[in-house]
Amino acid sequence: MADRDTLPLPLEVRTRLAELELELSEGDITQKGYEKKRSKLIGAFLPQAPGKGMDPSVPHERRTPVTPGSSSRYHRRRSSGSRDERYRSDVHTEAVQAALAKQKERGKMAVPMPSKRRSLVVQSSMDAYTPPDTSSGSEGEGSMQGEGTPTSSQSSINMENWISRAIHGSTTSSTTSSSSTQSGGSGAASRLADVMGQTHLENHSAPPDVTSYTTDSIQVERPQGSTTTSRSTPKYGNAELMETGDGVPVGGRVSAKIQQLVNTLKRPKRPPLREFFVDDFEELLEVQQPDPNQPKAEGAQMLAMRGEQLGVVTNWPLSLEAALQRWGTISPKAPCLTTMDTNGKPLYILTYGKLWTRSIKVAYNVLHKLGSKQEPMLRPGDRVALVFPNNDPAAFMVAFYGCLLAEVVPVPIEVPLTRKDAGSQQIGFLLGSCGVTVALTSDACHKGLPKSPTGEIPQFKGWPKLLWFVTESKHLSKPPRDWFPHIKDANNETAYIESVMNMMHVISIPYSLMKVNPLSWIQKVCQYKAKVACVKSRDMHWALVAHRDQRDINLSSLRMLVVADGANPWSISSCDAFLNVFQSKGLKPEVICPCASSPEALTVAIRRPTDDSNQPPGRGVLSMQGLSHGVIRVDSEEKLSVLTLQDVGTVMPGALMCVVKPDGVPQLCKTDEIGELCVGSIATGTSYYGLSGMTKNTFEVFPMNSVGALISEYPFTRTGLLGFVGPGGLCFIAGKMDGLMVVGGRRHNADDIVATALAVEPMKFVYRGRIAVFSISVLHDERIVVVAEQRPDSTEEDSFQWMSRVLQAIDGIHQVGVYCLALVPSNTLPKTPLGGIHLSESKQLFLEGSLHPCNVLMCPHTCVTNLPKPRQKQPEIGPASVMVGNLVSGKRIAQASGRDLGQMEDNDQFLFLSEVLQWRAQTTPDHVLYTLLNCRGTIASSLTCVQLHKRAEKIATMLAERGHLQDGDHVALVYPPGIDLIAAFYGCLYAGCVPITVRPPHPQNIATTLPTVKMIVEVSRSACMMTTAVICKLLRSKEASAAVDVRSWPPVLDTDDLPKKKPPLLYKPSNPDTLAYLDFSVSTTGMLAGVKMSHTATSAFCRSIKLQCELYPSREVAICLDPYCGLGFVLWCLCSVYSGHQSILIPPSELEVNPALWLLAVSQYKVRDTFCSYSVMELCTKGLGLQTDSLKSRGLDLSRVRTCVVVAEERPRIALTQSFSKLFKDLGLHPRAVSTSFGCRVNLAICLQPHRLGKLADQGTSGPDPTTVYVDMRALRHDRVRLVERGSPHSLPLMESGKILPGVRIIIANPETKGPLGDSHLGEIWVCSGHNASGYFTVYGDEALQSDHFTSRLSFGDTQTIWARTGYLGFLRRTELTDASGERHDALYVVGALDEAMELRGMRYHPIDIETSVIRTHKSITECAVFTWTNLLVVVVELDGSEQEALDLVPLVTNVVLEEHYLIVGVVVVVDIGVIPINSRGEKQRMHLRDGFLADQLDPIYVAYNM
Repeated sequence: MADRDTLPLPLEVRTRLAELELELSEGDITQKGYEKKRSKLIGAFLPQAPGKGMDPSVPHERRTPVTPGSSSRYHRRRSSGSRDERYRSDVHTEAVQAALAKQKERGKMAVPMPSKRRSLVVQSSMDAYTPPDTSSGSEGEGSMQGEGTPTSSQSSINMENWISRAIHGSTTSSTTSSSSTQSGGSGAASRLADVMGQTHLENHSAPPDVTSYTTDSIQVERPQGSTTTSRSTPKYGNAELMETGDGVPVGGRVSAKIQQLVNTLKRPKRPPLREFFVDDFEELLEVQQPDPNQPKAEGAQMLAMRGEQLGVVTNWPLSLEAALQRWGTISPKAPCLTTMDTNGKPLYILTYGKLWTRSIKVAYNVLHKLGSKQEPMLRPGDRVALVFPNNDPAAFMVAFYGCLLAEVVPVPIEVPLTRKDAGSQQIGFLLGSCGVTVALTSDACHKGLPKSPTGEIPQFKGWPKLLWFVTESKHLSKPPRDWFPHIKDANNETAYIESVMNMMHVISIPYSLMKVNPLSWIQKVCQYKAKVACVKSRDMHWALVAHRDQRDINLSSLRMLVVADGANPWSISSCDAFLNVFQSKGLKPEVICPCASSPEALTVAIRRPTDDSNQPPGRGVLSMQGLSHGVIRVDSEEKLSVLTLQDVGTVMPGALMCVVKPDGVPQLCKTDEIGELCVGSIATGTSYYGLSGMTKNTFEVFPMNSVGALISEYPFTRTGLLGFVGPGGLCFIAGKMDGLMVVGGRRHNADDIVATALAVEPMKFVYRGRIAVFSISVLHDERIVVVAEQRPDSTEEDSFQWMSRVLQAIDGIHQVGVYCLALVPSNTLPKTPLGGIHLSESKQLFLEGSLHPCNVLMCPHTCVTNLPKPRQKQPEIGPASVMVGNLVSGKRIAQASGRDLGQMEDNDQFLFLSEVLQWRAQTTPDHVLYTLLNCRGTIASSLTCVQLHKRAEKIATMLAERGHLQDGDHVALVYPPGIDLIAAFYGCLYAGCVPITVRPPHPQNIATTLPTVKMIVEVSRSACMMTTAVICKLLRSKEASAAVDVRSWPPVLDTDDLPKKKPPLLYKPSNPDTLAYLDFSVSTTGMLAGVKMSHTATSAFCRSIKLQCELYPSREVAICLDPYCGLGFVLWCLCSVYSGHQSILIPPSELEVNPALWLLAVSQYKVRDTFCSYSVMELCTKGLGLQTDSLKSRGLDLSRVRTCVVVAEERPRIALTQSFSKLFKDLGLHPRAVSTSFGCRVNLAICLQPHRLGKLADQGTSGPDPTTVYVDMRALRHDRVRLVERGSPHSLPLMESGKILPGVRIIIANPETKGPLGDSHLGEIWVCSGHNASGYFTVYGDEALQSDHFTSRLSFGDTQTIWARTGYLGFLRRTELTDASGERHDALYVVGALDEAMELRGMRYHPIDIETSVIRTHKSITECAVFTWTNLLVVVVELDGSEQEALDLVPLVTNVVLEEHYLIVGVVVVVDIGVIPINSRGEKQRMHLRDGFLADQLDPIYVAYNM
């Protein structure tokens, strides 16, 4: 503070200035007002300064790297400063504001605000919260930025312009800082400009819709009754209202925000990086290459610094115990410790005599009164926990010395407040590993511990079982006169795991008193004329805030004001501000003594008061850009990003100190390099108890010089502090190892980032001292996370604005991007005992998704720069070279076929199903074909061959008479799953009409389900509808007319009222290629597609299934499927008539009432073959999971089941089938019984895997078990199939989709070039078979679409065969297994629908893979769906939990998709359970979800737009 003395300011002016500064720091006055008043006050006293930047005495030509030689220059101060009154943190605040202004010039921020449900907003404004204790705890408590950092509070007032001569950087290195924002930093916010005007949206058209409707079909396949467990129907429809022709939405809040995000992200990213490292496959993760211009260390190698000799004093006590004995007997009345109550009155004075006698008493009781005489609980050398509150130091001191006298090792720990304190497990681990069984505590503390109802102290989380022992004298027995403790000499045994020596009098001021009266410590210094005060920056800051009303303060007695957290670089602000205010109260500048300490090395360095007040302390104004590269450069021109450091004195007496590189071998740093300080001294800790590996790395370090020679034979201890030794042996600390974050090869210190965040309008939105900064590892680099406690009164917009400004500020000052910025409600971050933030616990909560933030802003687009290069599509190779290439590499062309259909049997001579039914009615009239079960498992109705024939005849008569229908007219059958549907179907065939089965509208949900019915009826051009009386009534109801125009229905026939007479003549079809029926279904992409099935195809289909499943009249098959389309319809309506077996029909909707219905029926009827859907399997797995024992006792037995086939049009859900198999294994289900089938629109069943178990394998057509393979997910993105071992990283399990049906041929083709592919390629599955559908039935008759899908030819190879394209990607694998004919078995693996696959960064992703990763990431995510919108990946998750958890999911989802799929999520949408639409087959309707999201119809809990 020498400068201030050069200005002859009168005392009253100084006082007024100090008050002004305080007003500014408290926010009572604006910066402008402050400057105006200040210049008025001191204008008259200010001399004109010569040169503003550099000391005129230093020549400009060359700045040399620091060496101890330049120390004289280092200490010289600028002769005068124009603005020397300002504090360090004001400078930082100004720098931050300047950086923000810079960013503003580059372009307006366009960060889209997240959308939040109102209920969530209300809760986070938390009026009920008590404001947290902003004091934040001490730095030693594991809080990352202990209180002293700007975190807690001092940065509001600070001093700056002590420009140092310090460490002059070399000329080359200082040029980089200007370019850094463009290259090294994540110009995070700088790129977020609003370029709405000029962006051009790529035309992402919606998939072509087969129907005339756009998306009314959104509900088409909603399971009405079936398997809707807890799903309510989505609340959105009519998405066509908001789409333009090319699928780009017109309106809607959501799409505008996404557009804003897209525009923002179109800003140029950083220049591309040149080299990549291979991550095991073709996806190359970019590696940050060092910038050739970055500053490098140029100084000479440093030398170890030696502290002064430790003098030997004669007649000094040999150990602490001896000192206590001496002072306790020589001057028993001398005060040792005075404690204060919360009013600042002395509560208790402990004299040396009392300390001595009480310690002896504790020692005696600990050794003799615990356990029995023969088996004492404690022996010398055992460890004992000391649990005392910090406001009772006297009791602690007595217990501590009692332990030393008893020769047991005290382990002081914090008082546990609740059973689940932050960090409680770590303390438990410490106690357990130290073998602690006894805890000493005070009476008051013992009473305050949490108790169980029986009054016992519970076991704390992770703690060993402890005996609690109270140390107050009244509870102890007196030691016998002849008992005396053993006083040891000082030796190497462990003394303890931390004033008596010098016989000092210590006045202890508890934290609770400081909170009530922040000036209490200063008052005690005056009252006791104390020579030494030991404080933290927080205490100085509090005193500054409160000192105004105090007049009679005199600090002239102080010889040392030890600043315990002086090693924190930001403590300098408090020191300077404190001196500035209290110099007028007798405080001498040289008295302020910052010291550096660490738990391992204890006191590392301390500045000692000098007699020469003219030699000011060392200062360095260092460039943060240089520090991030690990080198020391005096800031020359940047001025924005600087860190001002003060020295913490010289090396401790008797110690050696050196600085080693922070990572790798402990090699000495150069003089201008930052490293970790290491101390070689007998006065450091010696080990971590019980952790030998960590001990070796920390306490047994042997630093080496550049040639690899050890600098000392004695080990050094790592201090955990980062810094350097400056000229004159002064130590400077720039940060801590545990706050060090290495991002993209550059180092950043958590404390510095906290300071920058706080400089952005700090007090308005967040609490000082309640900010946590840490890094997490995502995708091979560290990512910075900032978490702050938000004030309850700040609005959403304010907080969001503040967050985006913090991002810009950190980017501007540190040139680094923040990956995630989260705000949590006040008082919710885990605390250390003194109120600081428990950092490791906060990080843990963040990683496991239980931090519950109220605001989150993720910036992966701006931070993550090491993604693999986008894949460039190679120009296609010619057909011939592909053939040759495959031959040369020994790969076969991927093709396979089922076995031949073989010779005909009786019923196979019929070309038409109607003829088969008539034949059965004549030959086996009373054979039961169908049995329908109700929800109680009893038979609701059944049909024999002749009954079915007779009902069909009556329906045919009705169609002819009442419907006046001609041959070939279309009839819509609107029936619930059951027998009426089957009779109506055959009635149509008898009448020569074409039936279309339609799911009836759901009575509880007419508004969304009826339009679908209407659409199918219209699109299929049905001439009339047939249905039951109940549904007839429903179609004419008021609700129905509100949903659709009921007048435009075709005629509706009620089949409950059938004519009595037979038809004159049954229709005889003549041409087997005419239409038998139409099959309508909604694909997962939301397209309604109807396909035409001819009589030939229908018969071939039934025959193929009959052969594959060995179906005969004597067999029974249980079917639990929806009978409206695909294989489900064929099994329900057609197969029994064709093969003659009995079908036991179980409508899936009945399982909602009785989940065990299906399995009980299978068991009761001793069924060997059963078919179900994934929805049914999921319902059983979830609904019966806990009931297997009760089912067993009811006699449920599944041991006869040999095949349980899941009917599906998707990739087999391996996790579901496995958990189903495991769950019901106890009920006799054979693990190999469960398999899947695969069908699609062009061919309703391509694969179907019946199993043969045990002896059955020898009979006939046994198929092998379905095989599971593991493929490399990264290779799959490049359309390549690479098999890997189970459990290898990036492996994806795929289950074979079933055995290829007889008469079916398959080939894998390239969907773009239509060329055949080899075995190792992923391609489109093409199928050639007699039961292929014959085309789409469309209103427009879109011939091009039809011919392509149903009549494709290969571009080379076998160009004659006509194939149908399934629209699914998959691959074939020849397995080692053989089937009955001795042929090698070809397994087909379905990977996913081509329409659903997402092209991102040139690679092909399947939504299900990303969804699987996301669902695994948090227990509350029950379902997930992903889709893309304008190249942004949107992830929708259903939350099963409180809305408070919604924001926890955003970082977790973003992390997992980055780690496992190398993709950046653009938008995360959190919704309620049941919002993701699912069709009757249990498949997600992702395109409907997308339309609903863009039309803003999802009512999301939270929408986060990642930057």
